[in-house]
Amino acid sequence: MYKTALNDLDAVIAISRRGSFRAAALDLDMSTTALSNAIGKLEAELGVRLFNRTTRSVSLTDAGRLFVEQVSPALQDIHSAVDTVRSQQATPSGTLRINAFATAARDIAPLVMAFLHSYPQVHIDLVTEGRLVDIVADGFDMGVRVADLVPSDMISVSLGRKQRFAVVGSPTYFEKHGKPRVPPDLLNLPCIRVRLPNGALYRWRFEKGSQTAQMDVSGPVTLDEASLARAAALEGVGLGFFMEQDVRADIEAGRLIRVLEDWTPSFAGLCLYYPSRRNPSAALKAFIAMARKHAARPVA
Repeated sequence: MYKTALNDLDAVIAISRRGSFRAAALDLDMSTTALSNAIGKLEAELGVRLFNRTTRSVSLTDAGRLFVEQVSPALQDIHSAVDTVRSQQATPSGTLRINAFATAARDIAPLVMAFLHSYPQVHIDLVTEGRLVDIVADGFDMGVRVADLVPSDMISVSLGRKQRFAVVGSPTYFEKHGKPRVPPDLLNLPCIRVRLPNGALYRWRFEKGSQTAQMDVSGPVTLDEASLARAAALEGVGLGFFMEQDVRADIEAGRLIRVLEDWTPSFAGLCLYYPSRRNPSAALKAFIAMARKHAARPVA
C-alpha cells in the first residue's frame, strides 16, 4: 500500500505555488517525470485528482484547493518542528537556499566560498533571478536585496559596502558622440535600454544635492541581462547604466569611461534577510554569524 510521504505533500504545495510541474521540479531538485509520478501515486491513494493538467497550464481542482488549504498550515508546523531540532545541531549541515539578483550573487560569492570551506557539511543552493520573490512562499531560507527593498517583516543583516550606479561608454563611443555633462543630455545620445523583470523599461535615476532626475533614455538595443549590456557598451553600441562593481575593472583598465559620476551618489547597500522565525537551523545561524563578521571587515 502506498504511504503518503512528507516530500509528496511538499510537492503538491510547490506545484500549486508555481503553477507548473517543471518549475516545481526545479525547486524540489527532481525531474519533472519523477514529480509527475509522485503526484499520480498520491492522487491514486486519495482517490481524487488534485490538479487539472493541460499542455499549457496546471491548476488545482476543487479537491486540490481544499487539500492545499488544510495541508499547508500543518506542513508549516512540521517544518518548523524540523527547524527547531536542526537548530540544536552541534555541527551545521543540510541545505541553505538563497535567492539573489545576479549582481548581489556575485557580491556575496566570497562569503559563500568562505562559508563552504568552514562548513563542508552544508550545501548552498544559490538561485539568481531578476524578479523579486517571496522567499518564504518560494522555499528559500534567505535572500539578498538592496536594503530599501527588504520586506518589513523580515530580519535583515547589512552586508556592509554601499552601492553606486555608473554611466559608462567606450572610448570609441565618446569619440563619435561626445560626453554628456548633465542627465538631460542623455536624451540626445544612443543608450542601452534595460528591461525590468516585470517587463517595464528602467528609467535611469540621478541625484546631485537637492536635484533629482529620472531619464527615459532611448537607443538601438534593449536588454535584460547585465553581461549582455556590458558587452554592448564595450562595443560602443551605447551608453550603459550599471552597478558600479559590474564595470569597475573595465573602468580601471580604460575599456570603459565613466561620465556623470557626480550625479550617481552611493545608496543603501545590500542586506541579507530571512524570516523572523524562532528557531533557525544551525546552518542558517552559522551563515548569518559569518555574514556579520564579513560586513564588519574594513574595505580594502
